[in-house]
Amino acid sequence: AAAGLTRLELAMSPRAPLSAKEAEILSHYAARRAAREPVSRILGERGFWTLDLIVAPGVLDPRPDTETLVETVLRFIGERREEPLSILDLGAGSGAIVCALLSEMPAARAVAVDLSAQACAAAARNLAHCGLSERARVLRGRWAEALDARFDIVVSNPPYVRNEDIAGLEPEVRLYDPALALDGGADGLDRYREIFADLPRLLADDGLAAFEVGYDQAVGVAALLGAQGFRIEGVGRDAGGHERVVAARLAGRGRDILATVPYF
Repeated sequence: AAAGLTRLELAMSPRAPLSAKEAEILSHYAARRAAREPVSRILGERGFWTLDLIVAPGVLDPRPDTETLVETVLRFIGERREEPLSILDLGAGSGAIVCALLSEMPAARAVAVDLSAQACAAAARNLAHCGLSERARVLRGRWAEALDARFDIVVSNPPYVRNEDIAGLEPEVRLYDPALALDGGADGLDRYREIFADLPRLLADDGLAAFEVGYDQAVGVAALLGAQGFRIEGVGRDAGGHERVVAARLAGRGRDILATVPYF
């Protein structure tokens, strides 16, 4: 990156000397990494799904685990991905999820909501960067308070870190990701409670809701969804085998069936 080389160019000429300017840039990058700043933030970009996203200061850095949410939605939508479905992304952050879904669903349209002005700007920038702006709107607000519509797909990767755990996070997260995007309250489930209280009015009758969760939160999130009248459709595991996504549909009064739903 400091020399402006592609991986192939570096492999072809691994001993090519750096210019004085390139060496200066490399030294600057190395100092930032030694301070535990993530490489994605140093370079200002990260690959997510099949996209190259801009990583902005003050906005959650997209994680590979979140690709599980995209995969889960596409799995349950199946052949409907070609239909003009509506998507709502609550707490959109960088816009990674909504960009990935729109890239796979050519007729879909989306609304991305975030409380942070920095996040809204980042989501809008990534939508434009990916050529998806014409099919999406970015709104600033607290969850769906200002929305009066129903959506075919509702997704969210809300803050889910327990208060007491924030101080123990890796420096790459604790020092560089915004607290607003991490803090899930005493048990890590406060933001889900806020979203789920509104979810029945937001989701279409045959719609799908999918949420990223902490590695040990699937049971708790499923119970909260059941209390709001949702049926758990499945639980998606990330590459590390952790229960990372809970998917649900409206189904009258819910029941706790997490032990019998499909895992994938």
